[in-house]
Amino acid sequence: MEKKNGKKIALGVGIVVVLVAVLCAVYFQFAPKVSKGNKTVTIEVTDDAGETASYEVTTGAEYLRGAMDEAEGLTYDGTESDYGFMVESVNGVSADYVKDGAYWAIYVDGAYGNYGIDAQPLEDGHTYQLVYTIAE
Repeated sequence: MEKKNGKKIALGVGIVVVLVAVLCAVYFQFAPKVSKGNKTVTIEVTDDAGETASYEVTTGAEYLRGAMDEAEGLTYDGTESDYGFMVESVNGVSADYVKDGAYWAIYVDGAYGNYGIDAQPLEDGHTYQLVYTIAE
């Protein structure tokens, strides 16, 4: 009886190891790719009035937040959370989701972004948009 339990435990451990390996492979395949070295990007901010300000940044930063920190004249604020930095205001314009369903949406070359500002990788020549948005 003890021999059968030992085989079941060994089989269970083997299955867990294989699952972890598969999950790691999937993560590394689909994780955001970081571009090393200097790159020139454009950051566009569209506020609640529909006005757009544009910032061209040449940076060695790997993620959008670093480029935002370096963009002259661009200001932003927010809070750190378990999900990353949550942008709450840009250039003095606050978005309060609880109050009116407003938030700052992130787009990359016009496509809705999959990451927050501290996880969105930068690529040379791309445009990153922060757009004041009201949820429907």
